[in-house]
Amino acid sequence: MDLNDSPEQAQYRAKVRSWLQEHRSEAPVFSGQDEQESIAARREWQGTLAEAGLAGVTWPVELGGQGLGAVEQVIVNQEIARAGVPGILDVIGVGMLGPTLIAHGTDEQKHRYLGPMLHADEVWCQLFSEPAAGSDLAAVQARAVLQEDGGWRLSGQKVWTTNAHFASFGLLLARTDPSVPKHKGLTMFIVPMDGEGVTVRPLRKLSGEPDFNEVFFDDVALDADAVCGPVGGGWGTAMTTLMFERLTIGLGSEAMGYRAERFAQAIAADAHARRDPEVRRRLGEVSLELLAVKFSGYRTLSALQQGQIPGPESGLAKITTVRAAIEAGDLIADVLGPEALEADSEWSHMISYLPGLKSAGGTEEILRNTIGERVLGLPPEPRLDKGIAFSELRAAERAAVAAAKSGSRS
Repeated sequence: MDLNDSPEQAQYRAKVRSWLQEHRSEAPVFSGQDEQESIAARREWQGTLAEAGLAGVTWPVELGGQGLGAVEQVIVNQEIARAGVPGILDVIGVGMLGPTLIAHGTDEQKHRYLGPMLHADEVWCQLFSEPAAGSDLAAVQARAVLQEDGGWRLSGQKVWTTNAHFASFGLLLARTDPSVPKHKGLTMFIVPMDGEGVTVRPLRKLSGEPDFNEVFFDDVALDADAVCGPVGGGWGTAMTTLMFERLTIGLGSEAMGYRAERFAQAIAADAHARRDPEVRRRLGEVSLELLAVKFSGYRTLSALQQGQIPGPESGLAKITTVRAAIEAGDLIADVLGPEALEADSEWSHMISYLPGLKSAGGTEEILRNTIGERVLGLPPEPRLDKGIAFSELRAAERAAVAAAKSGSRS
């Protein structure tokens, strides 16, 4: 995303670029390191970035951030990518859960958790998806029951939880009132990942890395101050997290390496591919998609700079970025052949990682429905769960199926 920097932003960019150049030798190098060594190195590097003001750029100053705007965050992302150094380790915490705590947490929660999060002393994970509640997030069944002393008892399972195996805390969405419709009976909790009754089991990705996990909660005791946001208002709190997740993916595409010129350079290295019209057509389509994301990002940045909160249209940048990057990976694999998937290839991780990203922050199908209904004004899909208590949903679904079968027979 090439920004037309104001004089102040140009000065800020020069400052960031100079610092990264000066400290580039301190950035971690991952070849030959095992996972624990890599995580430790990334923690230290995030702490270094935080001390330099390059983590939590948009966070309030009184909470350890820089109090700057979204444009400055994008400048930092661009310059980190340009310098060829890693960004922060805890993107989920700093980019998504930190802003949720800032928006909905108590003063005590903010001052207790945000500083260690910013410096990667405590990494966080996002405990949303479940085996039966992924795309339909409001269908979560993990249950938190209020106790007489004001605390809670948590039971249930989460899955596809990134970084849970080395996280200190997680932000968890649980059902606290099954007697109301499913979107209304939810509450967000801060959960210590080393708590008694918490079990983490890694899930290995296609790339072989255990980034994802399934997490089990067996009657986990939570204090009253573990609640983040209002009791019963967890859906609104979760929407804040998901909005920042989609913004992080969409506006952070350059820092993730999803740049048209990078893909073009890889393909241009092959003399045959340079002359192949089909290869050029496919590369052109990818470049156009990423160009569309860039200008969509300009609109989002303008809205953020004016104090507006981006709506569901932010999901479109996420869809387009991921689809374009997947297509670019497929094209590079077609051009380079098996060497694109070799362990030391710069493309192997991207090619194996990206399919899973299609589901992060909401599946593509769900986001398309959201954009169609809330941005384009298309008629909503029929819903059987509207206005029905969560505890009665299964009976309502069975009745609807029975009625459909009876109607088909008649």
